[in-house]
Parts: sequence; C-alpha cells; structure tokens
Amino acid sequence: MMLQDGSTQLLCLTASSGVPLFTRGASKQLPFSVIGSLNGVHMFGGGQGVVLTCSETQGGGKVVWRVFQDSVMLIAVSGGGDGGVGSSKEEAHLQRLLENVWGCMVLVLGLDELVNVRNVERLKRELRSCFSLIDELLEDKQEGILGNLTHCADSLVPPNPALFQEAVDGFAQAADSEFGCLVVHGRIASATEKWWRLAPQEVVLLSALIRSLSASGSASCDYPIFLPHGSPTVAHRLLRFQLLPGADVCVLCGPTPSLHGAETGLVGRFWSPLVETLRECLAVGERCLPGSVSLRPDVLALLLINRETRRAVSCVRTSNYHYDGPLLSKARCWELLKLFYIFSTSRYFTQEEPLCVSTEENAQRGNTEDFPLGFSHQPQQCYLVTEECKSYGLQTPQHQLFLLILPSVPTFALRTLATQTLSDIVAATGF
Repeated sequence: MMLQDGSTQLLCLTASSGVPLFTRGASKQLPFSVIGSLNGVHMFGGGQGVVLTCSETQGGGKVVWRVFQDSVMLIAVSGGGDGGVGSSKEEAHLQRLLENVWGCMVLVLGLDELVNVRNVERLKRELRSCFSLIDELLEDKQEGILGNLTHCADSLVPPNPALFQEAVDGFAQAADSEFGCLVVHGRIASATEKWWRLAPQEVVLLSALIRSLSASGSASCDYPIFLPHGSPTVAHRLLRFQLLPGADVCVLCGPTPSLHGAETGLVGRFWSPLVETLRECLAVGERCLPGSVSLRPDVLALLLINRETRRAVSCVRTSNYHYDGPLLSKARCWELLKLFYIFSTSRYFTQEEPLCVSTEENAQRGNTEDFPLGFSHQPQQCYLVTEECKSYGLQTPQHQLFLLILPSVPTFALRTLATQTLSDIVAATGF
C-alpha cells in the first residue's frame, strides 16, 4: 500500500467531507481507495475522541495527518528507505513539511479562501498556483537550501555587509516600505530589521517564493502575497527586481509605488553604485561565508544556526582536502548533513516551533522522540560515526553547529574541532 522508494507523497482533502483537493509528489500515486482509507481512519479516531497524528508502516514508512483551521486536512505518506539513520523521515520532519505546505497555501491564496470554502471546484483550480512552491518543498533537491527543514532563513554573509545594509534600508524606505531584502544565490545577504522580525516560517516561505520567481527569468515582477502569521487575510505586494543574474532585491509594500516607478526611479539610484560589490558577493557563492573565514581542511560540510535571529549558513566542501578513502560527492554531503540535523534535533537538541502554528495545533502534536525524556539535562553535544564520515553537533544558548568531518579525524578530537570552528566563524563574521 505504501510508497517503496523513500519518496514522500502529499494528500490534501477537505477536513469535513474528505473531498480530495490535490495530490503532489511521488511518481506513482496512491490509489483512491487508499486515500479514502487514510481519511477514514482519521475521521473514525476523531469520532472516538482520539487525534491520530502519525502511524508507521511495516516497511519503515510513516503516515502523518494534520488538520488546519478545521478546514483542510494534509496527509504526508513517506516510503521506507534502505535502513540506517534517516532511512525513513522522522515524524517531526513530516510535521514540519505539512506546516510549510499549509503556509504556502495561505501565502498564495490567503486564509479566507481556505477556511470559507464556497466552491470546492474553484478552490481546486486556485490551489494550482501553489504547486510550484509545494513541489519545491517535497522534492527538496536544491543544494544548500535547508530552511524548509530548519525554519531558519538560509543566509549568505557578504564581504561588505554594512554597504548592503545601508542600500537595502534606503531602497525599502524610498519604496514606502519597512520590509526589504537582498537575495544572492537564493540566500538572504541583507535585510531590513522589520524583515527579520517576520515569523521564521514567513521568511523561509518568502525566500522560496523569491527563488521561484527568479527562476522564471523575468527581470522584475509584482506578486500579491499574504503573510501566514502577520497578515493572513490582507494581501501585500511583493516587488522583486533582478540586479544581476543570481542577485535580487525585494520589498513588501502597499498600493504604492508602481512596479514601473520603482524599477525606473529607485533600482538604479540605490544599486548601480554597488555593481562591483554585488559581483564580489556573488563570488562568495555556495560557500556562504566570506574569504576571511578559514575552515579546517578536514571539515566536509557545516550548518551553523543562530538561534536568536533564526538565520543559518551552510556549505559543502568537496575539494582542498587529502583523504585516502572514497570521496563523498557534493550531493551526498548535503544529504548526510540534512540527515544528521534531523537525527540530532529529533533526539538531542532543541528545534524551536514555528510561530505561525496555533496553540491548539501544537497541543495535537506528539513529541519528536521519547528518548530525550530519559535525560535529566539538555544535551549540548552529540556525535555519530559511520563509514562515510564522522558527524558532530554542538549547541550553545545562541548557536547550533552541525559538522561532517573526514573519517580520519580521531573521535576524541571532534569536540575541539567543532568548538574552534564555531569560534572562528563568529569571530570573523559576528554571525
């Protein structure tokens, strides 16, 4: 009955009647009878006063249910993998996926259209406009973009942050907005203070939308959006302008200025003087850290999260190191980094809840694992040794650091390497 290839399929139905609205993900869709059974067992539990949130299949897959606003039910069906850490997706990961999908639907359509359903067929047609964003969440194939998983903004630390901050602030103010950001290679390089004050999930979903709009190839666009947490019923305008290939500036605004007015009157004034600086920022690339940061040669990949600002930088290095064993591909390093993050946050570390989920919905969710309940303290470090690499996680009040390290590094040296890496990055960038 379940998927066999480790992929994830998403089902969306009306909560009251179980009418299918759409199905996304997985090349082979589940039969209608299975979809009806998944909906039926949830409804049966609800009739008995039981909230069904997750079930595990014999093959190691998982099924996760979630009802939003008593209007829409989302079901994620994950197939079993080939064993090992992360071979099947953790419940917490799938729950976060459902939260993000619901957030995408609110972002594009607004809450009223989803809660007050007057015509199911019309809603089905309108939901098609969400498919590109939902597919990005499901496929999760864009290397270096982890915000869908962490609910932290994928960021890039530019070589000259003060120049970009001044330009973003000035550009947003001239556009009658307090919300503006500069996106480089799909990551936020600079943003106004109010942009960072948006709910973490909103920042992540807006970044995903900006990447999607940039991929369309248009030089500029004016796109209506709703903020799932801050403004779910009143639309705003997202103005996006391409400065250079791979670099976009965006603002959230009201009725003014017009797209043409901002493009002709504001973009050149604020950003033409910074063309060369932008090229230097683009050169940072997927490393996400400026050249002033020197990483140890035995670090294969890292994910650094600032827990206070909910920002994250990540990178994978597949060269400039010497190792006699088999070398990991870039794609495999990203995969292992994601799996180690899921492993660590579902068992040891804290994973903050997104701000746009209601108290009632959080109360329905189960704990990620019972394992942490056996501790009398909050673990601050963890490590994992496999044939492919060694992984180390470090948690402080302000940061979480996740590293993939060459197998040749002695296990007793991992802690020193991790603490020194964190110290070097923070000292060089203030991240």
